[in-house]
Parts: sequence; C-alpha cells; structure tokens
Amino acid sequence: MTRRKEPELARQAARDPDRPGERCLAEPGSWRPVVDVKRCEGRASCEAVCPYDVFEVGRIAGDVYQALPFFTRLEIRVHGMQTAYTPNVDACRGCGLCVVACPEQAIRIERP
Repeated sequence: MTRRKEPELARQAARDPDRPGERCLAEPGSWRPVVDVKRCEGRASCEAVCPYDVFEVGRIAGDVYQALPFFTRLEIRVHGMQTAYTPNVDACRGCGLCVVACPEQAIRIERP
C-alpha cells in the first residue's frame, strides 16, 4: 500500500537548504537511503515525500526488534512497533527529501 503523498510537506522539504543529495537528478540506484531503526518512529514522512516510492512503513521485524537495546525496544513499542523500510531502494535518485522531512532525523542518504 502506497501512502498518500503530501505535496506541501514535499515542497517544504525541497526548500530546505540542508537537503543532501543531487536534487533528484542522479541515476536511479546511485544513492541509497539508510534508516536508523533506533530513531525511526514510523511517522511515514519519508513515504509521503518520496517521489519514487522508495519507502514503506510497516511493523518492525522481530529479529531486528530483539537486537535493539532494551530502552529502544520500549520506545519502539510506545510508537506502535512501526519503522520505515526501503523495499524500492534501487529507485532512489538522491533527492534528499526524505532526510529533511524525517522529524526524527532517522534517515541519511549515501552512495552504495
């Protein structure tokens, strides 16, 4: 299921002077977003602004959850056991909208 896009949030992210990447001009797959599950609260801002549907927010995998520190697991439980995943990572074009839209600062983009 693709989350509803939020054009105003995307416009706001596009104006951010600290936005990393190549402004969606890179070849697909030349950048990849990395989600820090210790910080992600599953708010889905990344899904809402990504023009290439790279992200999907869903229930955190059991093995990932169990590998986290105790207090991080408690925090994730409070936030509904949700986190962002990148099932379409090869579609990333390095626009950086996800990085600046994430309220938890849980996403960075890097070269593969």
